Amino acid sequence: MSDAGPRDTYTHGHHASVVSQHSRRTAEEAAAFLIPRLRPGMRLLDVGCGPGSITAGLVKYVHPGEVVGVDAEPGVLETAREMVGDTPNLSFEEGSVYALPYEDASFDVAYAHQLMQHLADPAAALREMRRVVRPGGFVAARDSDYQTMICHPPTEGIEEWRALYTEVVRRNGADANAGRRIPSWFARAGLEQVDVTTTVAMMRDPAEVLNWGDSWAERVTTSALAEQALAYGLATREDLERIAAGWRAWARHDEALFLFVHVEGLATVS
Repeated sequence: MSDAGPRDTYTHGHHASVVSQHSRRTAEEAAAFLIPRLRPGMRLLDVGCGPGSITAGLVKYVHPGEVVGVDAEPGVLETAREMVGDTPNLSFEEGSVYALPYEDASFDVAYAHQLMQHLADPAAALREMRRVVRPGGFVAARDSDYQTMICHPPTEGIEEWRALYTEVVRRNGADANAGRRIPSWFARAGLEQVDVTTTVAMMRDPAEVLNWGDSWAERVTTSALAEQALAYGLATREDLERIAAGWRAWARHDEALFLFVHVEGLATVS
């Protein structure tokens, strides 16, 4: 096990509005780049698993193998256990990505979805993920890139939100534009056989757009993001309310569309 790494600040936090949104994620969308490599009997580690919807979705692809979700926040792990119930070959454990509580080469796959954008040292995290994967296994990571986020129609409040969010993440010692840095972080971690791919997430269905816009409106005023923006002096309460109003107005426009790029890295461990 490696030494504990830097102390990270999770920009999103674990407010109910965040956990609810993250619980909508599926393995089929978030791990589509990895699923073709999965085989029955594999042991898979989902690092930074959050409420566990992706983790639980991966079980069927490795059955009768085992899937373990690990997260540094015990509260969200309790939520994950409650959500998935008694699912065979699935467990959730507390741990740091910088010091995973597992032996060397004890997994076939270590996977992380939208984790690197919250870390002060992503390369160190990837090295630790590599440590617990056997030779011939896989290290996989997928992250979004906030600078690629496009909304239509153009909305001043959402543009203000993106700039604010990016700066809060920077103050937290991380990079909101993590997607574009996936290849370089893999290289720094000593992972050389890497497939790099991209996918575009798009919200266009009216119900999906409404959920996305209202979720961010709530998060920007009530979650850890709001608390950090206020604490850093980057916004006032009035600023946050104005941004939230922009999200809500956009979400109710009949032409509303939102899209952004994910970058995926999939490395074979030598």
